[in-house]
Amino acid sequence: MSDPDSGSAPQANGASAVERRKDKSSRRAKRKRGHGRPNAHSAEASQAGKSSQAAMRPVEDEAGSPAKKRKRRRRARGGAQGDAQSSPQTQHPSSTTEHRTAADHGHRSSHKSGKNRRKHRSKRGLQGRPLAHEKTAQFVAPTSTLANAQAPAHDDHRQVRQSQPRREGQGQHHHAEADSRPLDLYAALDLGTNNCRLLIAQPTRPGQFRVVDAFSRIVRLGEGLGASGRLSGDAMDRAVEALRICAAKLKTREIRRMRLIATEACRAADNGEAFLERVTAETGLQLEIIDRETEARLAVSGCSSLVGPEARSVVLFDIGGGSSEIAVIRIGENRSSRLANHITHWTSLPVGVVTLSERHGGRDVTPELFETMVCEVQRMLERFDCPPVQGAARDSADFHLIGTSGTVTTLAGVHLDLPRYDRRRVDGVWLSDDEVSAMQAKLLSWDFAGRAANPCIGPDRADLVLAGCAILEAIRRRWPSPRMRVADRGLREGLLTDMMADDGVWRRGRSRRGHRPRDTKGPQT
Repeated sequence: MSDPDSGSAPQANGASAVERRKDKSSRRAKRKRGHGRPNAHSAEASQAGKSSQAAMRPVEDEAGSPAKKRKRRRRARGGAQGDAQSSPQTQHPSSTTEHRTAADHGHRSSHKSGKNRRKHRSKRGLQGRPLAHEKTAQFVAPTSTLANAQAPAHDDHRQVRQSQPRREGQGQHHHAEADSRPLDLYAALDLGTNNCRLLIAQPTRPGQFRVVDAFSRIVRLGEGLGASGRLSGDAMDRAVEALRICAAKLKTREIRRMRLIATEACRAADNGEAFLERVTAETGLQLEIIDRETEARLAVSGCSSLVGPEARSVVLFDIGGGSSEIAVIRIGENRSSRLANHITHWTSLPVGVVTLSERHGGRDVTPELFETMVCEVQRMLERFDCPPVQGAARDSADFHLIGTSGTVTTLAGVHLDLPRYDRRRVDGVWLSDDEVSAMQAKLLSWDFAGRAANPCIGPDRADLVLAGCAILEAIRRRWPSPRMRVADRGLREGLLTDMMADDGVWRRGRSRRGHRPRDTKGPQT
């Protein structure tokens, strides 16, 4: 065996001290002479070191992908399968510590991935906000979906409100999340004797709101109610079909608060409560039957912005399908922000356009038949115990009428000669007493086909409009006025106004500096 430094092997029994010092000096001299010049031993050692370091590092697999890519793939798969499919080179004993670290990282990634799956199973965002069905008890799952009660929880959430799409980076962008939070939306539904109406709105400046979505359909729920005292099967089917559309619209919105009401048809029908139970079972909507006083107050609340600033007395009426509400309003020096607080007397007549036309016929109406209908309503008004309204005269500027119904909006549309009905032009328009009389005479001169051909009436209202004019004429004879203001609004707007005022959204809106709503006018559609 040769020594690379001295050329001879040391003695088996050791060497003397002198020989060891000479040998050490010789080796030191050789190192000095060979400084800066690599020798064979150093080259081999360097190569051996590189090979050892290469063994310590993870090597590429057969496809040429680096270890980092494998780690990312294992992290994406949860880490469990990535460790099982590691290459033989990465299992070298010299890299045991590194593989233990990678396995621990994969375990943490798998735990995190499972945690994310459990978190998103209920369709909640990172902020953990509850879904829409938890904020109101007026919208329940239909019975057709209750059969799937054993389905996962996120299916129940989807039945009430469509789940929001997941957004990337929610946890890192809290400020963006706050800026894009849902609008404060309110919803009001009015199921009347003739119509089913829905309104979804967002509050803007104090006392005003912007309409986001709306729906209206003639369902004639009270058809045949006066004769039988019950809601017919066909009428209930039409109403349920319209309410399904309303339920679908409500599901697609994040509604902060809603109120769903039913009026005279469900109040008077023997099977009104049973019908509402069917509505809940088939659509998920829970409607409440309101009394006549509440209906009168809601009609006033919806039209508060249409009272003239100079008016001291107002008679507001709502001609419905099965009843007609009338409210007498006296406004003093201290005017309240809620017009309903100024109601002094109110009444609800058990007559509407549907019930009156069914009793007397609405297709072929002669002047004599028209006068008969007017006299019938006048007899009902005589039972209304109300003192004379101050300023109620045909030449008084301190008093005027406000009409909110399909009858008065139809008269306004015919008066404006609109090619098609336009709410923006009708709502808030003033009609003089002579103009109202002229429009009633014009409609009375038309036959059924002529009324149905008018774009502002149509075939659905052609047999009802003259019955409504008869109710209007009786009111005008009881409270003569030089002018009447038309309101294409009513119970829905009253519901929205009351809910927003109760929540104080307009007070918060005034306190926010720099808050400017987009609209500058009243309720819009």
